[in-house]
Amino acid sequence: MTTDTAEVAAPAPAASPAPASTAPVAAHGGRVLVFEQPLNERMRTFLRLDFLYNQALYHNETGSQWGSRAAMTSLIDILAVISRSDLRSDALKEIERQLQSLGEYQARAGVDTQRLKTFITNLGRLRADLMSAGVACQQPLRDSEFLNAIKHRSSIPGGTCEFDLPDYLYWLNEPDELRMHAFNQWLTLLRPLCDAVAELLWLTRQFGRTRQECARGGTFTITFDRDNPLQLLRILLPAASGLYPEVSGSHHRCSLRFLRWNGLSQRATQSTEDVPFQLATCA
Repeated sequence: MTTDTAEVAAPAPAASPAPASTAPVAAHGGRVLVFEQPLNERMRTFLRLDFLYNQALYHNETGSQWGSRAAMTSLIDILAVISRSDLRSDALKEIERQLQSLGEYQARAGVDTQRLKTFITNLGRLRADLMSAGVACQQPLRDSEFLNAIKHRSSIPGGTCEFDLPDYLYWLNEPDELRMHAFNQWLTLLRPLCDAVAELLWLTRQFGRTRQECARGGTFTITFDRDNPLQLLRILLPAASGLYPEVSGSHHRCSLRFLRWNGLSQRATQSTEDVPFQLATCA
């Protein structure tokens, strides 16, 4: 059993989060798969929102009717996620926590003060944008009869067929640039929250310290320090390993077991060999 404590790395250079589809590259040139496990409900919701927002952006930029349909599905899912919790308040609290954490670095020797200032300035701007947007910034989306009709029909398999929603069909047949512009206007109402969440996720990942571990017989246990709660686990494996992790546990302890991918026609089997992997614990 490995005892794990929260480890905080010095601030890294400012950068934009990598697209979800981009896998890191190992030192030897092979691709590395990153499996993330949220350790609290806030982080779980942040990851879902960021995933859906990036998915909506991707599909809308394809400029096709099918792309617009897929983007609309992501937008409906975003509204469902937002409606279940006060994400704006959660994001503001997390921004304050990160600002306090970054502020503690200002008095430390060896810290790049210019990069630190960039981080703090960026978080301050996102906080101001989120506060300016107000608590009802997404209300026009919730009040839209057009979106509500699509949302209602989306709960039915195939419920958004052409004969179900003639106004949706009409909109889908408008010129691509008009359709994309309308969708971007909807996303603009979500952007202050989604941009803040994306930055918070990036900082959370940057504050994790990656270390080499080995799962003896394909299993590994992590016991957390209760005085230093963690938010996210990141497990890195070479894509060529043919393995993926299954994570179970609670706020105090997690168990990992590594399963071997046997194709779509056979069930995965637990590895009985020692599995070297990289583990990042993010506070």
